[in-house]
Amino acid sequence: MSQVREILGYPMLAATMSEVVDLCEGAIVESQPIQIGVMNAAKVVNAARDKGLHEAILSCDVILADGQSVVWASRMLGQPLPERVAGIDLFYSLLELADERHLSVYLLGATPEVVEQVADVVGAKYPGARLVGYRDGYFDDAESVAQEIASSHPDMLFLGMTSPKKEMFLERYQSLMNVPVTHGVGGSFDILAGVTKRAPEAWQRAGMEWAYRLLQEPGRMWKRYLRTNVLFSVMIARELVSRRLTPVAAMSTSEVA
Repeated sequence: MSQVREILGYPMLAATMSEVVDLCEGAIVESQPIQIGVMNAAKVVNAARDKGLHEAILSCDVILADGQSVVWASRMLGQPLPERVAGIDLFYSLLELADERHLSVYLLGATPEVVEQVADVVGAKYPGARLVGYRDGYFDDAESVAQEIASSHPDMLFLGMTSPKKEMFLERYQSLMNVPVTHGVGGSFDILAGVTKRAPEAWQRAGMEWAYRLLQEPGRMWKRYLRTNVLFSVMIARELVSRRLTPVAAMSTSEVA
């Protein structure tokens, strides 16, 4: 049974990819909906300043380490996670599960052109999966979208939307949709559709996917990554200092008593 580790204020599941896939399959079989949240350095930093995002993440049933930096942080903080469970890799693994078990899937997010391309790819690469619906992520009436998804009765809902929009949509409408497995996959739709390229595996293992994306879009991404990487490092340093000072403070209190 996988354990939960407290990392920078978030209860994160210490599980491998195969364990998470098994957990999702069990949720479908038992009709016990689970909402999956994923954390990387940028989201940790942004959630520290966005109460809505912070609360939406905490509302997830399962929180996973999407970024290698989060796995490294867990080890530095004495709460080691076994491995990175990247949101995009989980997306592919769940599509494979849908293909094998003939499960139903709904795709929500990205532009109309991209989500249509993703639907075509899913149909071609995972023919056993039953695609019961898809639509883009640009909508005004979120409740009607949630009702449309609910009426489709998918086993799995994948959201190719940005944070905090996807987390807040799920937090508000998961009970209405009642989908066994909901997973926000961010920019994975763009990658599956071939619009953007994912970093090579060596870059992924080194935790350098952000640098690969920076090379592709330097003008737009350099400020974002500089800010989030620095602030994430500061948050880890503060946590380490806090943990070292806590025993000293407790000892001083005990002596006074």
